[in-house]
Amino acid sequence: MKNLILISAATVVAGCAAAPDWLSPGRTPTPEAEPATITAPSTAPKVPPNARTVEQFDTTSAADKAAAAQPAAGGTALGTTIASLGAPGEPGFWLKTPLVKKPGPGRVVYPANGKSVKVDLIPLGGDAGAGSRMSLAALRVIEAPLTGLPEVQVFSLK
Repeated sequence: MKNLILISAATVVAGCAAAPDWLSPGRTPTPEAEPATITAPSTAPKVPPNARTVEQFDTTSAADKAAAAQPAAGGTALGTTIASLGAPGEPGFWLKTPLVKKPGPGRVVYPANGKSVKVDLIPLGGDAGAGSRMSLAALRVIEAPLTGLPEVQVFSLK
Protein backbone atom coordinates (compact mmCIF):
# COMPACT_ATOMS: atom_id res chain seq x y z
CA MET A 1 0.00 0.00 0.00
CA LYS A 2 2.88 2.35 0.85
CA ASN A 3 4.38 1.73 -2.58
CA LEU A 4 1.09 2.60 -4.30
CA ILE A 5 0.85 5.92 -2.42
CA LEU A 6 4.50 6.69 -3.17
CA ILE A 7 4.09 5.91 -6.88
CA SER A 8 0.90 8.01 -7.06
CA ALA A 9 2.60 10.97 -5.38
CA ALA A 10 5.60 10.71 -7.72
CA THR A 11 3.29 10.61 -10.75
CA VAL A 12 1.44 13.74 -9.62
CA VAL A 13 4.67 15.64 -8.96
CA ALA A 14 6.14 14.57 -12.31
CA GLY A 15 2.98 15.72 -14.09
CA CYS A 16 3.31 19.23 -12.65
CA ALA A 17 6.18 20.00 -15.01
CA ALA A 18 3.90 19.47 -17.99
CA ALA A 19 0.97 21.41 -16.51
CA PRO A 20 -0.13 24.63 -18.23
CA ASP A 21 1.14 27.90 -16.71
CA TRP A 22 -2.31 28.88 -15.50
CA LEU A 23 -2.35 25.81 -13.21
CA SER A 24 0.99 26.65 -11.60
CA PRO A 25 0.64 28.44 -8.26
CA GLY A 26 1.93 31.99 -8.14
CA ARG A 27 2.11 32.36 -11.90
CA THR A 28 -0.07 34.69 -13.87
CA PRO A 29 -0.55 34.34 -17.59
CA THR A 30 1.20 36.94 -19.70
CA PRO A 31 -0.87 38.44 -22.50
CA GLU A 32 0.94 38.03 -25.79
CA ALA A 33 -1.71 38.90 -28.34
CA GLU A 34 -3.63 42.04 -27.50
CA PRO A 35 -4.68 44.05 -24.44
CA ALA A 36 -8.23 44.02 -23.18
CA THR A 37 -8.49 47.79 -23.14
CA ILE A 38 -8.82 50.27 -25.97
CA THR A 39 -7.24 53.71 -25.60
CA ALA A 40 -10.52 55.58 -25.95
CA PRO A 41 -13.96 54.11 -25.43
CA SER A 42 -16.06 54.07 -28.55
CA THR A 43 -19.18 56.20 -28.65
CA ALA A 44 -20.71 53.80 -31.15
CA PRO A 45 -23.55 51.65 -29.84
CA LYS A 46 -22.95 47.94 -29.42
CA VAL A 47 -23.65 45.73 -32.40
CA PRO A 48 -27.07 44.08 -32.14
CA PRO A 49 -26.89 40.30 -31.65
CA ASN A 50 -28.94 39.69 -34.79
CA ALA A 51 -26.66 41.80 -37.04
CA ARG A 52 -26.12 40.27 -40.49
CA THR A 53 -25.26 43.12 -42.88
CA VAL A 54 -22.35 45.56 -43.03
CA GLU A 55 -24.70 48.43 -42.13
CA GLN A 56 -25.97 46.55 -39.07
CA PHE A 57 -22.43 45.78 -37.87
CA ASP A 58 -21.15 49.34 -38.46
CA THR A 59 -22.90 51.23 -35.65
CA THR A 60 -20.82 54.42 -35.94
CA SER A 61 -22.76 57.56 -36.77
CA ALA A 62 -22.23 59.75 -39.83
CA ALA A 63 -20.83 62.43 -37.51
CA ASP A 64 -18.33 59.95 -36.03
CA LYS A 65 -17.24 58.93 -39.52
CA ALA A 66 -16.83 62.55 -40.61
CA ALA A 67 -14.72 63.31 -37.52
CA ALA A 68 -12.57 60.23 -38.02
CA ALA A 69 -12.03 61.09 -41.68
CA GLN A 70 -10.50 64.44 -40.68
CA PRO A 71 -7.52 63.27 -38.60
CA ALA A 72 -4.64 65.52 -37.71
CA ALA A 73 -1.99 65.51 -40.41
CA GLY A 74 1.52 64.36 -39.72
CA GLY A 75 2.48 62.11 -36.89
CA THR A 76 5.32 59.65 -36.64
CA ALA A 77 5.41 57.08 -39.43
CA LEU A 78 5.40 53.57 -37.97
CA GLY A 79 5.45 51.68 -41.25
CA THR A 80 3.15 49.87 -43.62
CA THR A 81 1.07 46.81 -42.86
CA ILE A 82 -1.43 44.54 -44.53
CA ALA A 83 -4.79 45.08 -42.85
CA SER A 84 -7.54 42.52 -42.66
CA LEU A 85 -11.02 43.03 -41.29
CA GLY A 86 -10.97 42.74 -37.51
CA ALA A 87 -13.85 41.57 -35.35
CA PRO A 88 -16.92 43.25 -36.88
CA GLY A 89 -18.67 43.11 -33.50
CA GLU A 90 -16.14 45.56 -31.99
CA PRO A 91 -17.43 49.06 -32.77
CA GLY A 92 -15.31 52.15 -33.27
CA PHE A 93 -12.21 53.13 -35.19
CA TRP A 94 -9.20 51.00 -34.29
CA LEU A 95 -6.19 49.16 -35.70
CA LYS A 96 -4.68 46.20 -33.86
CA THR A 97 -1.12 46.05 -35.07
CA PRO A 98 2.31 44.72 -34.11
CA LEU A 99 3.73 48.11 -35.18
CA VAL A 100 2.95 49.54 -31.70
CA LYS A 101 3.93 48.37 -28.23
CA LYS A 102 1.53 50.63 -26.29
CA PRO A 103 -2.02 51.78 -27.07
CA GLY A 104 -2.40 55.31 -28.38
CA PRO A 105 -3.93 57.59 -30.98
CA GLY A 106 -2.96 57.22 -34.60
CA ARG A 107 -4.04 57.48 -38.17
CA VAL A 108 -4.08 55.12 -41.12
CA VAL A 109 -3.66 56.13 -44.76
CA TYR A 110 -4.82 53.95 -47.65
CA PRO A 111 -2.35 54.86 -50.45
CA ALA A 112 -4.60 53.41 -53.18
CA ASN A 113 -6.91 56.42 -52.83
CA GLY A 114 -5.12 58.73 -50.36
CA LYS A 115 -7.92 58.58 -47.76
CA SER A 116 -7.06 58.47 -44.08
CA VAL A 117 -8.83 57.76 -40.81
CA LYS A 118 -8.06 58.52 -37.18
CA VAL A 119 -7.89 55.31 -35.14
CA ASP A 120 -6.95 53.92 -31.77
CA LEU A 121 -3.71 51.96 -32.23
CA ILE A 122 -3.78 48.75 -30.18
CA PRO A 123 -0.77 46.43 -29.77
CA LEU A 124 -1.04 43.02 -31.39
CA GLY A 125 1.48 40.27 -30.78
CA GLY A 126 3.71 39.14 -33.60
CA ASP A 127 6.46 40.43 -35.84
CA ALA A 128 6.10 43.87 -37.45
CA GLY A 129 5.42 42.23 -40.81
CA ALA A 130 2.75 39.88 -39.46
CA GLY A 131 -0.20 42.03 -40.55
CA SER A 132 -2.87 43.96 -38.68
CA ARG A 133 -6.59 43.90 -37.99
CA MET A 134 -8.71 46.96 -38.70
CA SER A 135 -12.21 47.83 -37.56
CA LEU A 136 -15.10 47.66 -39.98
CA ALA A 137 -15.85 51.38 -39.50
CA ALA A 138 -12.23 52.40 -40.21
CA LEU A 139 -12.06 50.28 -43.37
CA ARG A 140 -15.29 51.85 -44.60
CA VAL A 141 -14.03 55.40 -44.01
CA ILE A 142 -10.91 54.84 -46.11
CA GLU A 143 -12.99 52.90 -48.67
CA ALA A 144 -10.72 49.86 -48.54
CA PRO A 145 -12.09 46.47 -49.60
CA LEU A 146 -13.66 44.66 -46.65
CA THR A 147 -12.79 41.23 -48.01
CA GLY A 148 -9.37 42.16 -49.35
CA LEU A 149 -6.00 42.67 -47.74
CA PRO A 150 -5.23 46.35 -48.31
CA GLU A 151 -1.79 47.71 -47.58
CA VAL A 152 -2.00 50.78 -45.33
CA GLN A 153 0.43 53.27 -43.84
CA VAL A 154 0.32 53.70 -40.06
CA PHE A 155 1.18 56.87 -38.12
CA SER A 156 1.32 57.52 -34.38
CA LEU A 157 -0.25 60.81 -33.25
CA LYS A 158 1.43 60.87 -29.82
